[in-house]
Amino acid sequence: MKRKVHSESSGCCNCEHDHHENHNHNHDENHNHDHNHDHGGELNLKNEVLPLVAILSLYAPGVIFENQLHNTFYSIGEYLLFIPAYLLSGWSVLKTAGRNILKGRVFDETFLMSVATLGAIAIHKLPEAVGVMLFYKIGELFQDIAVSRSRNSIKALLEVRPDYANIQTDGELKKVSPKTVNIGDIIVVKPGEKIPLDGEIIDGNSQVDTSALTGESVPRTVRLGETVLAGMINKMGVLSIRVTKLFDESSIAKILDLVQNAKSKKAETEKFITKFAGYYTPIVVFTSLVVALLPPIFIAGATSSEWVYRALILLVISCPCGLVISIPLGYFGGVGGAAKRGILVKGSTFLDALNGVNTVVFDKTGTLTHGVFKVAKIVPSNGYVEQELLQLAAKVELHSNHPIAQSIRKAYGGKIDELEVRDYEEIAGYGIKAKVENRVVLAGSDRLLHKENITHDNCQLEGTVIHLAVDNIYAGYIVIADELKEDAIQAIKALKAMGVERTVMLTGDNQAIASRIAQQLGIDAYEAELLPEEKVNAIEKLLSTVGKHGKVAFVGDGINDAPVIARADVGIAMGGLGSDAAIETADIVIMTDAPSKVAEAIQIARKTRQIVWQNIGFALAIKGIFIGLGILGVATMWEAVFADVGVAILAIFNATRAMK
Repeated sequence: MKRKVHSESSGCCNCEHDHHENHNHNHDENHNHDHNHDHGGELNLKNEVLPLVAILSLYAPGVIFENQLHNTFYSIGEYLLFIPAYLLSGWSVLKTAGRNILKGRVFDETFLMSVATLGAIAIHKLPEAVGVMLFYKIGELFQDIAVSRSRNSIKALLEVRPDYANIQTDGELKKVSPKTVNIGDIIVVKPGEKIPLDGEIIDGNSQVDTSALTGESVPRTVRLGETVLAGMINKMGVLSIRVTKLFDESSIAKILDLVQNAKSKKAETEKFITKFAGYYTPIVVFTSLVVALLPPIFIAGATSSEWVYRALILLVISCPCGLVISIPLGYFGGVGGAAKRGILVKGSTFLDALNGVNTVVFDKTGTLTHGVFKVAKIVPSNGYVEQELLQLAAKVELHSNHPIAQSIRKAYGGKIDELEVRDYEEIAGYGIKAKVENRVVLAGSDRLLHKENITHDNCQLEGTVIHLAVDNIYAGYIVIADELKEDAIQAIKALKAMGVERTVMLTGDNQAIASRIAQQLGIDAYEAELLPEEKVNAIEKLLSTVGKHGKVAFVGDGINDAPVIARADVGIAMGGLGSDAAIETADIVIMTDAPSKVAEAIQIARKTRQIVWQNIGFALAIKGIFIGLGILGVATMWEAVFADVGVAILAIFNATRAMK
């Protein structure tokens, strides 16, 4: 089984966010930028902007009156303005660099920035030193705003946590914590309140807002006997609900668990940058040392201060902040954007994996079809009429709990007198025999008719068919159909339009039904009459044929799909009506149960990766150009600041597009 992983993290250069815990690049896990976030990752803009205003109020006069301040006694005026500004803007960077050095983590971007800016102060380039830290701090503010925005996409899920339940005891309503309510308890939900626990409606009907769970804004009508889920909002009538699951086992609790206990599993691109940074940073530091020390020795007329300045510029330019910030932020944005659309991705690795999917395999019942049987056709024979045939079928199926029997009784809709049905007998594998109004009625498969030697002409009918005979005379047949989901055809078309090479359907249904549905949908291949373990074998076969870079995604909903979801490269569960086992095992959960969301998830994944690689290419290209200019002595510390912070800010803005 796949290890269950959860929602995405967003890395950053210096600031401590709760999503930072598993990044392995050369960062201190306890990076502490003293950012004023609340526990949920909210950004307190006022507390972020006030220090910036204080820094600018020191820095601006310092730059304007630099010459006058420089000419004061021992340049004391310059130090009085610039050093407080430097400490205010760069204290967290210096502190983190010091802490990391003590822990043996030397070569990270905080170390590069600290050495570069302290060196600049040493050679009396104070405005540049403060500028590096100030613009870095501004860059981090933009990053925090971006993180906060992308978090809000997922935060909508957290806001559906119900605060209380109205429990009915001794004819009175009492507000209690949802965690204290037991299975079987009756709760009452008034208009405007959140449904606190999963349960069955025993009184009332209403419309419920499911948008927090599914991303769909259209309210859903619910009636007596229907199941409602925790997190839905009751819009109209008063509902009495019998609780069917404890709070910790409810749908919303599982979703909250996925979001809150985020253990990020890194995408391949993030792993690449981690490896790259491990080599890149030491090379930059030693190259800077060479630039600082060797030219004054070997080049006539070269001064130490000039080449130390060039080395410091090289250090500032080389800070990998743009990459370190924007890549995880890009994935976090992609995950947040997907959550807005009712697609819950449990980590950037799965978002990345969707890019390689060239085969999508669907379970049939409950995934491509509604999984709800309906009477599709009534064909009477030998003098019977449709309503009469349906009534006979409903009566003979009175005591059966099979979904087909339930669909026949529902289609009939009338009241049945149990006294009319006697000598009820289920014939395993064939059907039912019973006396209805003193007539012997048979209802079942074609094999039942042959077993009882009843003459009929309708042997090779397609689909699920119930044949009926009365007193050994054939009375006709009823066709039971499982309806296709409204967007199923569009889902397959969309996948093909995106370049997915193969679509496959796996089902336990018979060949005739599987063939008809595959043809209707335009699916490339199907396998029918499969047991759950045979579905796993079918996935194994597909995995062996997709090639080195191809991936297989499986989309399913039922508990028997959990092993197949676990075995596929990308397991996708239909979450709204899907089983708990399937949802927990899956890498991606589609909250709306709409198969068309599979193509949408792949589209989001492709856009996210495109944005991430744009950032990588852009950052490396700009840094490469400015490193060359810095070594040649063309670039100043100000260009270095642009190359570092400017690239980071532009990369952050680009990364936020993944949310849209």
